[in-house]
Amino acid sequence: MTVASIPSRALLGIDAVEVMVEAHLSAGLPGFTLVGLPETAVKESRERVRSAIINSALEFPDQRVTVNLAPADLPKAGGRYDLAIAVATLVASEQIEGFARAIRGIEMLGELALDGSLRPVPGVVQALLAARKDGRAIIVPAANRE
Repeated sequence: MTVASIPSRALLGIDAVEVMVEAHLSAGLPGFTLVGLPETAVKESRERVRSAIINSALEFPDQRVTVNLAPADLPKAGGRYDLAIAVATLVASEQIEGFARAIRGIEMLGELALDGSLRPVPGVVQALLAARKDGRAIIVPAANRE
């Protein structure tokens, strides 16, 4: 599979709006590009995601990786998409195929540390309520459960 999608959530006021994180792997010079109007803080997730994947004993793809955060016109901020970006990249590179089937339709939210651990993010309650309303489960950092 060269394309994978993982749903996540953006905070827009008091609402948690769905953001689809799409990862595409293609031939060409290796690179990692984020599109979909991400702010500077989201663009920094490239380095967190790359380091987290490598430090989790997995391989960062030696291909061109393009990640789209859709819809493009929705403001996106912070590291809340890191987990979804990493998982979409790993699914697209066929490193976690069995896991990919198990998580189909499950939303993901969380900032990655460089060692691959998850850090808490704001707005988890809103995201949980929105996911439940849409009939989905959501994976969040353990620290957000407290």
